[in-house]
Amino acid sequence: MTLDKFRPYVSRFLDPFVKGFDKVGMTPDGVSILAFGMAVLAAGAFMLGGRADPVWYAVAATLVFLNGWLDIVDGALAREQNVASAGGDLLDHVLDRYADIVIIAGLAAGIGDYLLGFLAVTGVVMTSYLGTQAQAVGLDRVYGGLVGRADRLAIIGIVGFLAFPLAGEYGGLTLTGWLLVFLAVVGHLTALQRFVHSWSALE
Repeated sequence: MTLDKFRPYVSRFLDPFVKGFDKVGMTPDGVSILAFGMAVLAAGAFMLGGRADPVWYAVAATLVFLNGWLDIVDGALAREQNVASAGGDLLDHVLDRYADIVIIAGLAAGIGDYLLGFLAVTGVVMTSYLGTQAQAVGLDRVYGGLVGRADRLAIIGIVGFLAFPLAGEYGGLTLTGWLLVFLAVVGHLTALQRFVHSWSALE
């Protein structure tokens, strides 16, 4: 269950954005930084959604989707400008990890449950780490598993939109609280799944 494998099929929808960014002189690294900015704003909106007004959850969800979309656009722009590089790939992955961390931090700060936030963020980071560590030991980069980054952003965005009209507690937790539980459990399971896959491939 990973949306990452559908990236090649959305390429035709990227053209207007790629050409637009190229026309105004935007670089792929600039788009990566812009995507990270959307994540930071989403984190702030998630915090406000939990502490002030639930309408901020809808704002946060929109910003999460923008982060995910721009994360696809930067690679396409690099290919369009013929400037794809190892340095750009490094920057993109580093900013993606920080984006994951700040978004989850915003969710946890909004409901004041930092233990759930810790469990969720470690699951997400370990999922990404196992994907790239496989490549470091000579295998292909692993994108598979229960939930990849594209799936995760889609789920966070959907729950963000639902958390606005469905504010309140369900079984002792808000929707964003249950989202953190989901990210924690599925994140660590996905990391374990990627570890087993990589370990088997090395034998």
